[in-house]
Amino acid sequence: MNNINSNDEKELKEFDENHVWHPYTSLNSPIPTYHVVSAEGCLLRLDDGRELIDGMSSWWACCHGYGNQHLIDCITDQLNKLSHVMFAGFRHDPATVLCKRLTSMLPEGLDYVFLADSGSVAVEIALKMAIQYQSAKHPERTRFLTVRGGYHGDTMAAMSVTDPGSGFSSEYQSYIPKQYFIERPAISFHDEWNDSAIEPLALYLKEHHQETAAFILEPVMQGAGGMYFYHPQYLVKARELCDRYDIVMICDEIATGFGRTGKMFACNHAGIVPDIMTLGKGLTGGMMTLSAVAVTAKIRDGISASPAKVLMHGPTFMANPLACAAANGSLDLLLSGDVCARTVHIEKLLYDGLKELTACKRVVKDVRSLGACGVVELNRPVDTVRMQKFFVDRGVWLRPFGNIIYIYPPFIISDEQLEACMKAVRELVHILDRDGEY
Repeated sequence: MNNINSNDEKELKEFDENHVWHPYTSLNSPIPTYHVVSAEGCLLRLDDGRELIDGMSSWWACCHGYGNQHLIDCITDQLNKLSHVMFAGFRHDPATVLCKRLTSMLPEGLDYVFLADSGSVAVEIALKMAIQYQSAKHPERTRFLTVRGGYHGDTMAAMSVTDPGSGFSSEYQSYIPKQYFIERPAISFHDEWNDSAIEPLALYLKEHHQETAAFILEPVMQGAGGMYFYHPQYLVKARELCDRYDIVMICDEIATGFGRTGKMFACNHAGIVPDIMTLGKGLTGGMMTLSAVAVTAKIRDGISASPAKVLMHGPTFMANPLACAAANGSLDLLLSGDVCARTVHIEKLLYDGLKELTACKRVVKDVRSLGACGVVELNRPVDTVRMQKFFVDRGVWLRPFGNIIYIYPPFIISDEQLEACMKAVRELVHILDRDGEY
């Protein structure tokens, strides 16, 4: 650390390994990282000249790929006008236009929008809103209900409604609030619906509705908790039960929103309107960090009737004009073409390209796809670091977790690039099936 301004690559690499904390890692035994120097389309360029096809959308955010000129122009134009201003006491067009456009796209009734910084923060705000809504009529309702296999973020309250068995919150169980978990919906997306799947939720709410503020879940597609796709009818029945007991229904669309599942929003598969919806990731096309919380008039009025009368939340960078400009640019792209037709096309390619792996019963538990997400679920966990290197060596960027190998590509990925990702997955699974080593 003698020359902090040094740009020597060897020194920077050493500094990164010893002083820069990467997600879900230990500084005492860091896992290898790859040095990205630029990106364009679906290609990530490394410092050694290699190019990787991004099959992850940079943790599901870069739905338009990289270097999109329209998004760059939107941000650059805004940068020359207003880069930031506090949102308390001021308004600006990028935020107002964004919120107006969102309310026109969202399921009817989600007419009020709070802008936030990230997905986890959006979930925190949604939970606060639910508590505040209930405080006016049912102050005893302070607990949250969710389903197993869910993931809602890494901040404290968000972790409390993330499946404790997933490993994301195990270190913090002594501190985070204790919530209620029921089994995840038992019927998968493409199977025939049976009302027995809603019985755990119906039974729980019958016995515990008087202490429950809200029911939060990822609609149709669970993300980091296991990439499980469940039947849309579950949402229909859940909506009915929440209405019966005046339970706030929160749909976390951070990962599923903006076309990822083959519908603009995953709730559209069921035709339901939640009381609160969280949005993020693809909202800005991965260009800037921004999230949104949309609510119905019921929640708006409930918060106004609460003891505080106002929503007590105000992030420093709330409604940042640059992020809002990026989001407006992303909406331009989403609305200018048939993004849902594209993701349905990707769904078919993913299933057709991966379904042969169902024959590898020694290692494969399930193969599934929904929208622009393809999953190979294995019988036991893999070595993520080893698997990551395997994929990099084959020119693709995929990052398995637990027992899940998945492809979650930008919507602009070409059929040939997608095939390269699937080819690498097929090769890996066949090796695992042959050797029995993970």
